[in-house]
Amino acid sequence: MAELDKILIKDLLLRGIIGLNDWEREKEQDILINMALFADMRTAGRSDRIEDTLNYRTITKAVIAYVEASAHVTVEALATQIARIAIDGGAERVIVRVEKPGALRFARSVGVEIEREQADFAS
Repeated sequence: MAELDKILIKDLLLRGIIGLNDWEREKEQDILINMALFADMRTAGRSDRIEDTLNYRTITKAVIAYVEASAHVTVEALATQIARIAIDGGAERVIVRVEKPGALRFARSVGVEIEREQADFAS
C-alpha cells in the first residue's frame, strides 16, 4: 500500500468552553487546533480537480462550528470529536493537537495530540 499524502491545518485559533473548573464552564477561552489530514491525493495531483481531493475547507468549517458550540470537560474528548469530523469528511487518518494557551502558569500552552484512523470510528 502506498504512503498517504498529508494536508496540514496549522494554528486554528478558536474560542469555546473547555475545562473542569467553574470559571472554565462559564467563560469561553482560546483553543488552538492543529491537524494533519491523511489521504491519497494522487488522483487530484493528476486531475487538478477539487472533487478528487480531500476538502479541507469543509472539514475546517465543521470543526469550527463544532468547537464553538461544544462544552467538553477534557481536551481529549474534544480532540476525539475533531478527529471524527475529519474522518467523516474523508480523511483516512488524522493527527489532531488541541491546546489551551495559558492554561498553566509559566507554560505557553497545554494540550494533547491524538492519532485516529477510519477503523477507530467504525460502527
